[in-house]
Amino acid sequence: MIPASDQREPVIAFIALGANLGDARAAVVNAMDQIAGLPSVQLLARSALYQTAPVESSGADYINAVVKVLSISPAYSLLSLLQNIEQMTGRERPYTNAPRTLDLDLLLFGSATIESEKLTVPHPRMRLRAFVLLPLHEIAPELVPAADLLRVAAQRIHKL
Repeated sequence: MIPASDQREPVIAFIALGANLGDARAAVVNAMDQIAGLPSVQLLARSALYQTAPVESSGADYINAVVKVLSISPAYSLLSLLQNIEQMTGRERPYTNAPRTLDLDLLLFGSATIESEKLTVPHPRMRLRAFVLLPLHEIAPELVPAADLLRVAAQRIHKL
């Protein structure tokens, strides 16, 4: 819950969640709860869980979801909080797109465009991945054009 005394302007942000190691479903649900418990964040919406085939990755199917939050943390601070949640699940990054216990990606942060070594917003591959677009469309349909949904229609995804 965002403290009323904080003077920063709240920003709507969207976060993608995914996991395919261990109890992936529990990891994603627990991460949603942890995000909701952050003092600088108010959880506004959470999508259903989706089971998806790995994209540019390997291993078991992923469990994915997207949440909508209101944040008073700046984008880099929110990213740091998300990475702390990942670390608590034992997240390792042995190579790009390795299977993972938990992956939290900041998709959108208000209308901000950020391009740095540490963070790119909007997320550069979000419009190419059904596991992002379908849960995002569920909670914010105005952000997902029909053409984007058609582009990912062949990717295997199942709402749980």
